[in-house]
Amino acid sequence: MQIPAQRLDQIANRFAELEARMASGTLEGDEFVKASRDYAELEPVAKIANDLKAMREEIGGLEEMLADPEMKAMAEEELANIREALPEMERQLAIALLPRDSADAKPAMLEIRAGTGGDEAALFAGDLYRMYEKFAAEQGWRVEPVSMNASEVGGFKEIVANVTGNGVFAKLKFESGVHRVQRVPVTESGGRIHTSAATVAVLPEPDEVDIDIDPGDLKIDTYRASGAGGQHVNTTDSAIRITHLPTGTVVTCQDGRSQHKNREQAMQVLRTRLFDAQREAAQGAEAEARKAMVGSGDRSERIRTYNFPQGRVTDHRIGLTLHKLEEVLAGTGLTELVDALIAEDEGKRLAVLSE
Repeated sequence: MQIPAQRLDQIANRFAELEARMASGTLEGDEFVKASRDYAELEPVAKIANDLKAMREEIGGLEEMLADPEMKAMAEEELANIREALPEMERQLAIALLPRDSADAKPAMLEIRAGTGGDEAALFAGDLYRMYEKFAAEQGWRVEPVSMNASEVGGFKEIVANVTGNGVFAKLKFESGVHRVQRVPVTESGGRIHTSAATVAVLPEPDEVDIDIDPGDLKIDTYRASGAGGQHVNTTDSAIRITHLPTGTVVTCQDGRSQHKNREQAMQVLRTRLFDAQREAAQGAEAEARKAMVGSGDRSERIRTYNFPQGRVTDHRIGLTLHKLEEVLAGTGLTELVDALIAEDEGKRLAVLSE
């Protein structure tokens, strides 16, 4: 895929215009914020475009040198090297110019729920949560639990956490789906391998301007929070249940001792879920675009298997198997899976654009 020279000039001109606006000192408030965001997004694209333009110009100069007998051998060698590197540079720019998901730069709400498998599924949900915590630490992100329902044997029946940092949703969005584990449970005396599962949902968190909620559409209940086994974790009615009447969406939060804090976090989760529902509706209207994605984002889709006896992790969407189970669960090895999924998605979308 060759990027037209006119497109390279457009990128350079747009970047120069943004640089001049940022240096003018006349931008304030929302205008400055928008210009800063546009500048940050365009800067890496402009660098690749500039490098590509320089390579093309160098090819032109070297081709002229071929007419000089004394310079011909050196020019031929340099030309071969540059022409070999040129397609990859073209590809990098084509990827950089792909339409971006508007939610890619947003923080995300991470929801993990134990599925089939009883206690073992809850333990696995805990393993997955710790895996994402460690991966987030590697990325320099912050993970803050919003609500959780702990299992009596350990792990979680359900846990919801807020993940903030640079490019969170862009890197985690392909984690949504059913994660399956195959291992011998601690409680299994016969040593038989069991299969259980947990469901992961990664939802982009909206800004307040992205989603408008009418207070009249909400039913808010307070009740006394309880923990694993049914025991009360405090003696005040601090837990919050919010029902969004038009959609029937119900959100609960009981982890904080402050009713105000629980209400604030419950509203955050509600905004995220309503925003996700809007995005799904919009994506449903863009079925052709969704075909190019690695996964549909459907939380019922089985996406990955963690096999303990064989020490392997297999992502079924791209057919990638890594014999690095411990590294993946420790967060460090998850990077390889995440990068492979992003590369596969970019490749498929490039193919669609080339058709």
